[in-house]
Amino acid sequence: MKRSITIEYVDLSQNQITGNIPIIIEPFESLNYLDLSNNTFQGGIPPSFGNLKGLDMLDLSNNNLFGVIPKSLEALPNLKYLNVFFNKLYGEIPSRGLFANFTAKSFLGNIGLCGNLTFGVPSCPTPSFKGSKVKQSLLKYFVPTIASIIICLALVYMLRKHRESKLQLPSLFNTLALLKHRMISYQELCQGTNNFCESNLLGAGGVGFVYKGMLFDKTIAAIKFLNLQLLGAFKSFDAECNVLRTIRHRNLVKVISTCSNPEFRALILQYMSNGSLERWLYSYNYCLNLLQRVNIMVDVVSALDYLHHSQSESVVHYDLKPTNILLDEDMIAHVGDFGIAKILVQNKDATQTKTPGTLGYITPEYGYEGKVSIKGDVYSYGVTLFEMITKKKPMNNMFVRELTMRQWIKASNRMKEVMDDSLLKAETRRNVTIMQSVLLSIMKLGLKCFEELPDERVDIKDVLAKLHKVKLTLYENKNRAA
Repeated sequence: MKRSITIEYVDLSQNQITGNIPIIIEPFESLNYLDLSNNTFQGGIPPSFGNLKGLDMLDLSNNNLFGVIPKSLEALPNLKYLNVFFNKLYGEIPSRGLFANFTAKSFLGNIGLCGNLTFGVPSCPTPSFKGSKVKQSLLKYFVPTIASIIICLALVYMLRKHRESKLQLPSLFNTLALLKHRMISYQELCQGTNNFCESNLLGAGGVGFVYKGMLFDKTIAAIKFLNLQLLGAFKSFDAECNVLRTIRHRNLVKVISTCSNPEFRALILQYMSNGSLERWLYSYNYCLNLLQRVNIMVDVVSALDYLHHSQSESVVHYDLKPTNILLDEDMIAHVGDFGIAKILVQNKDATQTKTPGTLGYITPEYGYEGKVSIKGDVYSYGVTLFEMITKKKPMNNMFVRELTMRQWIKASNRMKEVMDDSLLKAETRRNVTIMQSVLLSIMKLGLKCFEELPDERVDIKDVLAKLHKVKLTLYENKNRAA
C-alpha cells in the first residue's frame, strides 16, 4: 500500500534557483506555507496554485517571473499573505476573494500591473483594437530611442554654447560627473530590511515608502523607495538625486547612495534616530524645551542659508515643514525630502512651477503666479518657526476661523495668547519674564519672514544672525541659573 506524503511548509528562499517554478509542488494540497522569494525563477505563476487549498502564505517576490497573476488564486480560501513584488508581472490584479485584503506592498515593482487603485497601480485600460501590441512596442523601443537622441542633441547644443560664451557648464553637471558613491544592490536592500518587513517601515509619503535598514558595512540607513506606478515618482527621484548629490552640509540629510534599475528606484539616506520635528511637537510622550527649539531653528536656518547663498546655483527647498525636518541622535536638525526642490540657474532669482507645495506653508505668490524663489523658503521657515513656538499648525481652526496665522499673531495683544504654555511651566518667576521676552522677539522675527510680499521678507542671513543672538541669550540665562 502506497503511503501518502503530507507537506505543509516549504522555504526555498535565497538559493539562487533558476528556471520555472517546479511543478512537483502543485499536488500538495495540504501545503500552507510556500516561500520561493529571492531566487531567479522565470516563467509564469502556475494557475494550478489555485488548487493548493490549504495555502495561507505565498511569497514569490524578487524573482524574474512574468505574465499575469492567475485568477485561480482568488479561490484560495485561506490565503492571508501574498508577496509578488519586484518581478515582471503584468495585466490585471485579481480582486475577488481574499485579494480584497491585500495592499500595494504586495505588488510593488511590477510596472505592467493594473487594477484596483488600492493596490497602488493604475486602472486597467479598456479593451482596444489589435494595434495595442504595436503601441507597446513603440513605447518600449521607439520612444526611448527618440528620447536618447533629443538628450544627445541638447548636450551638443549646450557644449557649443559653452565654447561660444567661454562659460562653464552649470555646476550641477560638473558635480554629478565627479561624484562617486558606493553602489548598493537591490539584494543588499532586501536583506538589510528583512525583505521590506513592516516592522522596519518608518513612514509613507506621496510617492513611496521609507524603511530602516542595515547595509552590508553595518551602516544603519533610511531607504526611501518609490512606487513607480505613480507618475510623479520619477520626477521626485530625479529631483532629490540631483539636489542631494550636489550639496553637503551638517544640517542637510546626507545621501549615502542610490539603487536604480528599470523596475526599481531607491535613495539610501542618512538615518535619523529621533524622527521628525513633527513627532516631537505633537506626540504626547515627547517634549522640547525652548533652548532645544531654538537650536533646531538655528540648524534649519543654517541649512537654508547654505542652500540659498553658498553655491553658484541657489536651491529652493520649496516644501519646508516639520515633517521634513529630521533629528539625529544628538537632536541636531537636518532638512530632508528634496523631492520637489528647485535649482535656480545663475542670474535668475525665481522660476515657475506647477508642482504644488503643502497648504499652509506655500507662499501667496505661488497661488497668484506659480512662482518659486528663495523668498518662498523664508516664508515657509516663518510659518514653521511660529508652529514651533505655538504648537499649532498653520491651518488650525483658531486661525482659519477668523484670520490667517500671520494676521492673528501680528496683533501684538494676541502673541502671548497663542504661545505654547509648556515652554514656561518649568521656569521660575524671574526666568518667565526673560523667556517671554525671548519668545516675543522670535515671533517678531517670524513676522518678518512671512510677509505677504516677497521683497518685504527678511533675508535668511539676517534671520540666522538674530537667532544666534537669541541662542546666546538663552545660554547666558541658563548659566546664571546654574
